[in-house]
Amino acid sequence: MVHHNVCPLCSSEKIGLQLNCTDYFVSKKEFPVFKCTRCGFSFTQDYPEESEMARFYESDNYISHSDTSEGFSNKLYRFARSFMLHRKQKLIQNLTGLRKGNILDIGSGTGHFVNTMKNAGWQSKGIEINENARNFAITHFDVNITTPDKISAIEADVFDCVTLWHVLEHFHDPYKYISEIYRLVKPGAICVIALPNCSSYDAKHYKRFWAAWDVPRHLWHFNTTTFGQFSGQTGFILESLRILPLDVFYISRLSEKYKGSSLSFLKGMSKALVFSFLSVFKKKKSSSVIYILRKSIG
Repeated sequence: MVHHNVCPLCSSEKIGLQLNCTDYFVSKKEFPVFKCTRCGFSFTQDYPEESEMARFYESDNYISHSDTSEGFSNKLYRFARSFMLHRKQKLIQNLTGLRKGNILDIGSGTGHFVNTMKNAGWQSKGIEINENARNFAITHFDVNITTPDKISAIEADVFDCVTLWHVLEHFHDPYKYISEIYRLVKPGAICVIALPNCSSYDAKHYKRFWAAWDVPRHLWHFNTTTFGQFSGQTGFILESLRILPLDVFYISRLSEKYKGSSLSFLKGMSKALVFSFLSVFKKKKSSSVIYILRKSIG
């Protein structure tokens, strides 16, 4: 069990319980989420050691590592994924100014994004810890996916872009990985990190039922302010923010389910529409935020 006596972000001892959240996917256990009163950072407390974490991903419901189309939820997920894959491709091309380049996707799951970029003409590589997901990607897409322990063997200054789509919040040592990413990207190249936003409209509404707490798999719970503090310690320059517009619908539907609501799908969709509309005017309140980091040239 990992317990923090100080804030993992600013090292302040002024930390305390924010709320208790339930692992609805696997264990049904409660895990506390603490908050630092000095910097405002939220983090999961008393979570399993890295060597013990694998069993908390062993669920058919954890669909980032599955490719089933059974059930309405998975069908909806697949539709949204198809839409967002092409949106992500265009985003990367616009941000890098390149039609083709060299890209690394960390936490590549079943390889759909790596394959999308490969089909767009990019030299694409993925890193994925889950063996079943990794094997699926290699078998179905013939893409280059390796294990996380191989990251230190990759040559420095080779990538035009490194992406982490809802991955950084899972790392036991995010500073270690961001340091490796900084080494891997070319000078002037970018790192794209998508994260749930614990200060979003939906997080504030659903409180402990907010699905994106996702304890104990999500260890770190950023908002735009605390991520800015984190990125300031990495060597990268935080260049801009974007939003992932469809995440709020999936998260709101799950949150209603966790609350035990009747008609959870309809309630989740209707509330997500409201949250989505409001976040158009305040990106920093969006359910998921994409952070664009750039490595300096000098």
